[in-house]
Amino acid sequence: MPKFVRAMIPMLFCVNAAAEIEFCKAAFGAAELSRRSAEDGSITHATLGIGELLIMVHGETEHLASRAPLPDGSSPVVIYLYLEDVDVVVDRAVANGARVLNPPEDCFWGDRMARIVDPQGHVWNVASRVDEAL
Repeated sequence: MPKFVRAMIPMLFCVNAAAEIEFCKAAFGAAELSRRSAEDGSITHATLGIGELLIMVHGETEHLASRAPLPDGSSPVVIYLYLEDVDVVVDRAVANGARVLNPPEDCFWGDRMARIVDPQGHVWNVASRVDEAL
């Protein structure tokens, strides 16, 4: 395992990987760490950093069976992402094409959390810790 890997890294398959990268930059403050493109210029793979976290973004390809989720919020996978201010993040995400599935609310387990679906169909629970006692 590479020395810099400390956790599981989600791989998001997208119809438009370039759009997903730009969404993650605008909504979550992601930094693009690497990118590989196909001969036609489409993105086959990119690695993004969100704070200390890593996430990979892939375009759909013929040699992999994985496909992008439907854009309706029905993805069977939900990414739970802690950020500093969930309300600000939701506003930025919506301004960049996300749709709110559940608005921000304080939850009994101590998080302020919202659920959004990004323009490529990936579902995110974005949260901020508001009660450290829980």
